[in-house]
Amino acid sequence: MTESYELIHQSQPTYYFFGVTTGKSSINRIFPLWVAEMGRPEVRLQGVDLKIHDTRENYRRWVYQVKDDPNSIGGLVTTHKIDMFEAARDLFNYADPYAQICGEISSISKMEGRLEGHAFDPITAGLSLTHIIGSGYFGRTGGEILCLGGGGSGVATLLHLLNQKEKADRPSRFIVVNRSQGRLDRLAEMLKRLPPTDIQIEMICNQDPKINDDLMSRLPDYSIVINATGMGKDTPGSPVTDEGLFPKHGIAWEFNYRGELDFMHQAEKQIKSRELTVEDGWIYFVYGWTKVMEQVLHVKITPEQFERMAEMAAKVR
Repeated sequence: MTESYELIHQSQPTYYFFGVTTGKSSINRIFPLWVAEMGRPEVRLQGVDLKIHDTRENYRRWVYQVKDDPNSIGGLVTTHKIDMFEAARDLFNYADPYAQICGEISSISKMEGRLEGHAFDPITAGLSLTHIIGSGYFGRTGGEILCLGGGGSGVATLLHLLNQKEKADRPSRFIVVNRSQGRLDRLAEMLKRLPPTDIQIEMICNQDPKINDDLMSRLPDYSIVINATGMGKDTPGSPVTDEGLFPKHGIAWEFNYRGELDFMHQAEKQIKSRELTVEDGWIYFVYGWTKVMEQVLHVKITPEQFERMAEMAAKVR
């Protein structure tokens, strides 16, 4: 049976932003500045809000919109990276190696009539992490990683670390905690397809914040605790309690940059007592958006342009 979806016939080049609460994103103010800097001021941004774990039909409908409408040029996918690719994998003419390994897409673009899916998160997560910790961090400190959330961004961070050639750039242990077993099973299958690693990877299915507190308390000093759950933005709350203690001299990295940001505020209260560094998701946001825009618009951003674009974004954040 052939699927039939009513297309929106866009009158000008349209770049989509697939998320949950897209109207609240800073990108709505930043995007016009960025496309002007990239020489494509005629491109407009359209946010598309989809439910978390939306229906297969809804995901396919929007992929068809990009595929079949000439002025729908592509876009960026946030919360729905895995679900959208699972629902519409057959509609893509090309999926890059990271998309195939991770089973997700962060970018939908078109090239010479082909619909392409790319998973840039391992690249942008890596750029963001390096921006925060520099090189050789794990060799210098002995810190480990506790990643709360086993979805796209968390897996991308692990994949980046697995690909680091220098031992000092790889943690000895990476713990992934997810509320449901399905994402952990996907991660286990992905790891089977990759070369062996000296990183000890532990996967824990848990939705009790007190257990996450306990896991956090057992980390060595200088460890990194990541909130990759979406809690504090897409859903309320935090994956840890107010009583949870972050590792001394460690880093609390909140992948979100907007919303209630409960996890980040919990960490901020321990900056002095635990000598903690707290980072939000802003630099991840900038790297993530600019990388996908390069792909969709087929424009290469120079290092000088990137610095200008980052400054523009910071001014209207």
